[in-house]
Amino acid sequence: MALPDIITQWFAQRGWSPRRHQLDMLEQADCGRHALLVASTGAGKTLAGFLPSLRDFADGNGPDGLHTLYISPLKALAHDVQRNLLTPVQDMDLKVRIETRSGDTPSDRKARQRARPPHILLTTPESLSLLLSYPEAAEMFASLKTVIIDEVHAFAASKRGDLLSLSLSRLQALAPQMRRVALSATVADADSYRAWLAPHGDIETVALVEGEPGADPDLSILITDDRVPWAGHSGHYAVPQVLEEIERNQTTLVFCNTRFLAEFIFQKLWELNEKHLPIGIHHGSLSVEARRKVEGAMARGELRALVATASLDLGVDWGNVDCVIQMGAPKGSSRLLQRIGRANHRLDCPSRAILVPGNRFEYLEAQAAFDAVNEGQRDGETFRPGGLDVLAQHILGLACSGPFHEDELLAEVQSALPYSALDREGFLRVLGFVENGGYSLRAYDKFKRLVRLPDGTWRLAHPKFAQAYRLNAGIIVDTPMLDVRFKNGRSLGRVEEDFAAQLAPGDTFVFAGMGLEVERIKDLDLIVKASAKATQIPSYNGARMPLTTHLSSRVREFLTDRAGWARFPDDVREWLEMQDWRSAMPEPDQLLVETFPHHGRQYMVCYPFEGWNAHQSLGMLLTRRMEDRGLQPMGFVANDYALAVWSLKPVTDPAALFSADILANEFTDWVESSYLLKRAFREVAIISGLVERQHPGKKKSGRQVTFSTDLIYDVLRKYEPEHVLLEAAWADARARMTDVGRLGDLLDRAAGTMLHVELERVSPLAVPVLVMIGRESVAQGSADDALLTEAESLAATAMRAD
Repeated sequence: MALPDIITQWFAQRGWSPRRHQLDMLEQADCGRHALLVASTGAGKTLAGFLPSLRDFADGNGPDGLHTLYISPLKALAHDVQRNLLTPVQDMDLKVRIETRSGDTPSDRKARQRARPPHILLTTPESLSLLLSYPEAAEMFASLKTVIIDEVHAFAASKRGDLLSLSLSRLQALAPQMRRVALSATVADADSYRAWLAPHGDIETVALVEGEPGADPDLSILITDDRVPWAGHSGHYAVPQVLEEIERNQTTLVFCNTRFLAEFIFQKLWELNEKHLPIGIHHGSLSVEARRKVEGAMARGELRALVATASLDLGVDWGNVDCVIQMGAPKGSSRLLQRIGRANHRLDCPSRAILVPGNRFEYLEAQAAFDAVNEGQRDGETFRPGGLDVLAQHILGLACSGPFHEDELLAEVQSALPYSALDREGFLRVLGFVENGGYSLRAYDKFKRLVRLPDGTWRLAHPKFAQAYRLNAGIIVDTPMLDVRFKNGRSLGRVEEDFAAQLAPGDTFVFAGMGLEVERIKDLDLIVKASAKATQIPSYNGARMPLTTHLSSRVREFLTDRAGWARFPDDVREWLEMQDWRSAMPEPDQLLVETFPHHGRQYMVCYPFEGWNAHQSLGMLLTRRMEDRGLQPMGFVANDYALAVWSLKPVTDPAALFSADILANEFTDWVESSYLLKRAFREVAIISGLVERQHPGKKKSGRQVTFSTDLIYDVLRKYEPEHVLLEAAWADARARMTDVGRLGDLLDRAAGTMLHVELERVSPLAVPVLVMIGRESVAQGSADDALLTEAESLAATAMRAD
């Protein structure tokens, strides 16, 4: 079917014509097929997703009720899409009501949306799940024609993706005619996402639509005026050059991998900002008002630069951004491509970006990402079975909307790909947990949430459980936080409870780009006033971005590509050449292990390049095994590239330490006796609804929640070790928190290819990890000056040719 004249004229008035992939999306809609659109940033993906919906309203007699649901991983993205979507709708004078719904939406508007939904609703996976928990859900979604999932790569393979897949199955049951559409610019394996998107995982029902290739990105690695540092991660040595770049451009986005680093780099820029250029900051811990203010200023072109975290990775599109600067290592080519795409947001215009590596290993990583981007290669995602805690939350949510039959619900759940392998026995275990908490907890009324009626249907035991569900539902389990407020009640954002607990009245810190002084802590509020003497910056315990397997492989290949070293800066090339001379360079499939004495201790340093999570886990396991063998280990330190362990006695046979049975023996003992399993249990207990974060009128502190989950954990471990939540916690502890898959690959590689080199002193390759000893818990950036001084001293020893 051709585009209506009103839409064709709208394109023509702008000097545009519909792109091929936009017309292809219309064709798939005409055929009633689900579709995955993979197209470069700036290719008009969002418009392509909405075109079939806008066409349905083009004649002025559009259908009543909710027609299109747009799902975004970020609240900011939904608001941004609304802003951009309203323009063509208003220009064409289409009779379409468009609204957003998120946790920030006022309660009266939420109630109105359920009673009289807009034609197009823009929301998040969590808000959709909540909508499905209301009795009005069946009527509200009956008319639904299309669900559009934007930036699908951002969450499909995560627990948020599990929740969304279950919600899609529910929507399909309520609106059998509904089409599923997903959009992304950075999908490596399209078939995996087609299967995730499809009902019952039937990949043939999902068309793959590919966009035209865009202009090649203009990517460069910053060559510092000084030497590339040995250690540190902030890249703040390059802040003067970053500021020069900001001065040269109209608008620059400066991406940082952590909230701490964003605040740190923002402060460093302001210290040098003699021209008082307007520079803003944006990250997830700032208040909604602060983020909206910054987003508005960017949209109006009022800022020369914005320092941001992953809170702006996705889709928030400002066409006037000239340049993107990545501070520190990118950690993955797909993430880097996503961030690069924020600059010059047009398909035919190259996006310009600059990488600022924090140290020498990060220079290699930056070069690996540079090559991958230029070759168009992306990082793959690992899909895994759906979380049982997520399923428990979903079942309780559906019970809130009305009675259900377990056979019908099981079929519905199994139609979601993450749960397609779930058998009836596993489903009934989860249903039994939702019903009464399980064998060990069923005596307590607070866990008796479902009842079975004589006809076999299930319903909610009491309306109070629906209220509790809606207060506590969600997949993202934040570290316990305190609100940062002025005395007048104005909120600045949130800091972690552990950080706030270290503060006393009169202490100062930097937050939201401002100096603040603590006045008092009241309940869950940190009351502050402005201060000119602030020094420390809040640190956060958020998950580290893992080095992707794809980039890890490329970095390993650099080590033996001696001819390729010529393109590196002189100091990086000399570092690698001296390592090659004094020790060895591992082949891509080898594990290099070096042992040497240093300052009265014995060191073992290995170079797996498998990321911090896997190395941290391996360090725990190796020190346990070394202790059992009388080697008297004293500690270890890890980064994304290497692991160093020091002891009183030397390691003479590292192969024995790295044997694969370490995962069957020490790993199990370690996880069960460490905080790891308790932390994982806390998260699954919250997600599953076993433990509530909020009660009507009050909110629990993080310490109260942890105390509750720890008590239940101890009871279940003792009386019901096969409990479904312990199983879910184990799955999380193994896969997400320890990168156990990469750990297993590392041990397999070590078994056959370990290269052990005994040295008389520290090697050049060991310097970046050894200099972190004693500082591994220090927030990135704060100790960089001391790191640089100590690194140069250690490097002088390592780089001697004798």
